[in-house]
Amino acid sequence: MLAKRYEEHDDPEAAAQLVTSHLRLVSKIAMGYRGYGLPVSDLISEGNVGLMQGVKKFEADRGFRLATYAMWWIKASIQEYILRSWSLVKMGTTAAQKKLFFNLRRMKKNLDAYEDTDLHPEDVNKIATDLGVPEQEVVNMNRRMMMGGDGSLNVPMRNGEDGSGEWMDWLKDDGPLQDELVANAQESEVRHDMLIEAMDGLNEREKHILTERRLTENPQTLEELSQVYDVSRERIRQIEVRAFEKVQKAMKAIAGEKLLAGVA
Repeated sequence: MLAKRYEEHDDPEAAAQLVTSHLRLVSKIAMGYRGYGLPVSDLISEGNVGLMQGVKKFEADRGFRLATYAMWWIKASIQEYILRSWSLVKMGTTAAQKKLFFNLRRMKKNLDAYEDTDLHPEDVNKIATDLGVPEQEVVNMNRRMMMGGDGSLNVPMRNGEDGSGEWMDWLKDDGPLQDELVANAQESEVRHDMLIEAMDGLNEREKHILTERRLTENPQTLEELSQVYDVSRERIRQIEVRAFEKVQKAMKAIAGEKLLAGVA
């Protein structure tokens, strides 16, 4: 079990595999916060920090799945980033203020309250009571969020038969889901950067042979490379295999080191 291996032996390769296998979870969670007007890529980056913290602190013997445990770290990291970045107006740092900030929009929707106006006194009282905060904090937070001007597609709609739903619900997209596209691009970029760094450990001949055999659109044949280096085709194949194994091992080590350094 990877989590147990990392916990007991501080194995960087195990940590790297645990994190990379949960990157899509980060993307999925980050997409839930896209209504705050911040770049999804930034939300994902902050979520990755939370994921790495969750992996580092995870205890396999507690009986929780890593995905369940890490979810709270991911959300906390994203929420802290939103609070720091969403508005120049300080949103509040207490647990109650954070809870108010991240639940106010949903509660206004449930109460059928307009997004861009002051709340009715009875709505203020209901929200304050449910969240355990003073009524004045609800009023102040609502006004601050109205000034944020994020143009969110998560704003409740007032048209339609039942007046419910969000603008996002009416947007049709037949292409791949955005979180999938972001996750794929992110994984590709991470792997590319690690590959470049891992190949620095090869000598020039190994690097050239591996590149020409596996990393180009028109790979050279063993025969062509054997003529370049004046060795047999079998020797070229051996060098290619050895170089590939070196790179694989180096990439795992690099990934583990970077992830551990990020949560130290």
